[in-house]
Amino acid sequence: MNKDIILKVENISKQYRLGQVGTGTLSHDLNRWWHHIRGKENPYLKIGDINDRSTKGTSDYVWALQDINFEVERGEVLGIIGKNGAGKSTLLKILSKVTAPTSGSIKSRGRIASLLEVGTGFNPELTGRENVFLNGAILGMTKKEITSKLDEIIDFSGCERYIDTPVKRYSSGMTVRLAFAVAAFLEPEILVIDEVLAVGDAEFQKKAIGKMQDISKGGGRTVLFVSHNMAAVKSLCTKGMVIENGKVIFQGNVDHAIDSYLSGNNNNSFKTWSKGKTPSCDFIKLLQARVLKINDEVCFNHAISDEIKIEFTYEVLKENQLFTHGFNLFNNHDIHILSSHDKDSQTLVNSLPVGIHSKTITIPGNFLAEGGYSCSFAIMRYNPFHVEFHELEIVGFNVIDEIGSKTARGNYSGSFPGLVRPLLKWK
Repeated sequence: MNKDIILKVENISKQYRLGQVGTGTLSHDLNRWWHHIRGKENPYLKIGDINDRSTKGTSDYVWALQDINFEVERGEVLGIIGKNGAGKSTLLKILSKVTAPTSGSIKSRGRIASLLEVGTGFNPELTGRENVFLNGAILGMTKKEITSKLDEIIDFSGCERYIDTPVKRYSSGMTVRLAFAVAAFLEPEILVIDEVLAVGDAEFQKKAIGKMQDISKGGGRTVLFVSHNMAAVKSLCTKGMVIENGKVIFQGNVDHAIDSYLSGNNNNSFKTWSKGKTPSCDFIKLLQARVLKINDEVCFNHAISDEIKIEFTYEVLKENQLFTHGFNLFNNHDIHILSSHDKDSQTLVNSLPVGIHSKTITIPGNFLAEGGYSCSFAIMRYNPFHVEFHELEIVGFNVIDEIGSKTARGNYSGSFPGLVRPLLKWK
């Protein structure tokens, strides 16, 4: 390995047998043994469905992971993201040597500490203090090294009052606090963290993220971090990796990784509804939504300097109704960017005949930041005010920088902070 590469994963795959615990039937075991003594590959490795939990499949075997390859440099924080069941936790268990891969190899330099599930590696009958020494020993630390860090571990965990109480009496949050403190302060070269921090409260999550940043930047240690909290991934990680159905579909810049993951949830710039499923109320129903370029062409990717039009087509079912339209825009981190409604607070529908009509919102160019967005549409009434219906994530679009001489970036190639990026006038 290159001297800066601390972890190298090559062609890692993991296969599981569905339905029963074990390796299968006696005939399967004999067949494996017969192939093994002849120096041949396991005959069942090539059998199996992809790791798609939403489909039934036709095989008793499934590939939880397939041909995973990546490298992590010393001091990097790699964010691993993906849907539930994508294979993230399986990968971390293999890296932590909790389970073995079916095929492939892992090369690492230094100790690996892991936080995979609440209470992993803790003996519930031992006190918090005793578990600190137990975990330290598992990580290869001497008693003297653990003792030198003990006060810092207890202080960071916030469990000082209960440190001599058996862990079985701890809440899940207290257990995670102590487990994280042990893993962080006993200074492993590689720290592997699954979604467990989500169990902690907001104050501890902030504290833990700050500690992980200190570990990676100040201590030059490496962190592998799995989370569904995109804000935490964005603030903590230097690189991102997206896993889908047991395969890596993206590696690279963390912002681009988040966009790759989240844009998969809504990458349609055109939406219609089947009969009976359209958003509606007793006097109006939504028929279609489109994201358009200035020339009225349906488009998903828009240059940052271009106007973007979102058109909603609906059918008026009754006359003489008083209502207004509502529009909301969210970015790919589920942050509400803006809300808008008709310039008139109320719209008299009796000025429109019963039939099909449309409304178009125009978002000016040089306003939104680069990234992915989703739109919602609502119909509201007044006197008294109430929402007839509000449909979320109807359509989505990307804002991207121009290419070549049209770029709005100048010579800057990094990411711009902020939720919007308006081109303001300077005097």
